[in-house]
Amino acid sequence: MTTLLDIMDRHGRLRADANGIATTPIPGVMFFRVTTPTGGAHAIARPLVCLVVQGAKQVTMGTRDFNLVAGDSLLITADVPIVSHITKASHASPYVSLVLELDLAVIAELVREMGPAVAGDAAPVRVDPTDAEVADAALRLMSLLDRPAALPVLQAPLIREMHYWLLAGRHGAAIRRLGWAESHAQRIGRAVALLRAEFARPIPVERLAAVAGMSVSAFHQHFRAVTSLSPLQFQKQLRLIEARRLMAGEGASASSAAFAVGYESVPQFTREYGRLFGQPPVRDMKTARQSMHAA
Repeated sequence: MTTLLDIMDRHGRLRADANGIATTPIPGVMFFRVTTPTGGAHAIARPLVCLVVQGAKQVTMGTRDFNLVAGDSLLITADVPIVSHITKASHASPYVSLVLELDLAVIAELVREMGPAVAGDAAPVRVDPTDAEVADAALRLMSLLDRPAALPVLQAPLIREMHYWLLAGRHGAAIRRLGWAESHAQRIGRAVALLRAEFARPIPVERLAAVAGMSVSAFHQHFRAVTSLSPLQFQKQLRLIEARRLMAGEGASASSAAFAVGYESVPQFTREYGRLFGQPPVRDMKTARQSMHAA
């Protein structure tokens, strides 16, 4: 019988880019196939669930480390900064995982239909064994990659089913908060969307607070509670992560990357880049090239 690993490994060989990221024709769904352990990949994650199918991974948020192995799921219910390391992968047994970005509209619809639930832990990042129903829906969803004619008809019901089982399972209480109309999570989410769209431009905090429908003081408090960062820190990390992508992926120089993401001072960019990534831009890119060559 064909397994989720069979499908993802086969399609990963065809679809994965140099970073092991494989996009799919299914909106909000991608997977990773990585054949060597990796260093720290910085990101501000969106709300998502990641099902590890093979290999192992470590995710760090703040001072907490989360270790995942095959059969585990990582749930992220807020836009939070993380650092990811693939800790177990090889050419014979690559790291393989499936990522589903949580759809707030689907969650809101299901929450209305499913009714109230018992309150639970509000932590934005957690790791637990993957529920059998979630894994089964994921297998049927990924099987559609072999039947592209069925995708337009069946992908939406299967995405909805995966969200249902996530809401019905051990992660349900945390995910439900994303579907509560005008919850703090939803209101801060609107400000986050603006920051993501215009990260290279100065954005007054008053504008962000207005988008969230809050006073400036309340906005600061709730933004940090949801994301673990201040709005300025959040925007700064978005800029630095994009600058690193431009240098590593498109060969941009440090100065051109700095200006492209909104910095006016290259020395300031270099200092802040070093604080986040552990070394200045030129040295970081040299280390990255050496790692890729060794791999």
